[in-house]
Amino acid sequence: MTKILTVFTPTYNRAYILHKCYESLCRQSCKDFIWVIIDDGSSDNTKNLVQSWIEKKIIEIRYYYQENLGMHGAHNKAYEVIDTEINVCIDSDDYMTDDAVEIILDCWKKNKRDDICGIGALDIYTNGEVIGTQFPLNLKESKHFDIFKVHKVRGDKKFIYRTELVKKNPYPIFKGEKYVGLDYKYMKLDHEYSLILINKPLCVVEYLEDGSSVNMFNQYRNNPKGFSFYRIENLKNPKGNLLFKFKESIHYVSASLIGKNSKFLKETPCKILCILAFPFGYVLYRCVQEKKNRIWRILWKYFI
Repeated sequence: MTKILTVFTPTYNRAYILHKCYESLCRQSCKDFIWVIIDDGSSDNTKNLVQSWIEKKIIEIRYYYQENLGMHGAHNKAYEVIDTEINVCIDSDDYMTDDAVEIILDCWKKNKRDDICGIGALDIYTNGEVIGTQFPLNLKESKHFDIFKVHKVRGDKKFIYRTELVKKNPYPIFKGEKYVGLDYKYMKLDHEYSLILINKPLCVVEYLEDGSSVNMFNQYRNNPKGFSFYRIENLKNPKGNLLFKFKESIHYVSASLIGKNSKFLKETPCKILCILAFPFGYVLYRCVQEKKNRIWRILWKYFI
């Protein structure tokens, strides 16, 4: 029988923790899936570790190695090689609930339609607490943008997408940088598709000290072109209201200043907003450059 689900995991020097994800996949009540591992340039023993799991043949595993390109580059590679109908990303420091695959497959078989791009579900902490908030109980379908900006859902969520759709619009790779917001691709799908929403936990999340979320400050400072690209794409979003686009303009100004982009005003689709946002963007830029973490975190909280 042809499998319809791929679980994929981008990993970089995470051999010390990757076993948690593997063990959770081995515990799945339904093993009708493929695990794709994208090794994004690891220098530890990830390859040998994964090979030992492949030899055990408990679950189907496909391993791919590439030079380090960052999370979005690893996602690009995953979407190149995945050949199942749907897929879900489980980060290398996270793991799945024991019935996650069964829940995903059951939901997809019951709800898939041409105008549906995937499924939205919950992430939880190791103590079982939902990260952020659940989806509104009466909300069964939604655009990705509306989930967070209209319905005010908070916290990380787990999304399962149709592979044929996420293969489109690959993330750009900027020389010397390793970050582009993953939401860029999901926002593109909002133009034509919606997500089925289920208030069930699928993923257990641990925010480690070497994780992308914890190190967002450094990501912001070291990847100005990636952040500028992401903000411009958000400014093009027809669903974004004036406040949303003003906040995006603040970030765009800050990232442009970090990247020494003298053409930033010419390149933005919202020139007047960019001018109005400049003083705030400059303050954010200075906080990032001077590593004022406390002020940065306050600005990030209120202007993201």
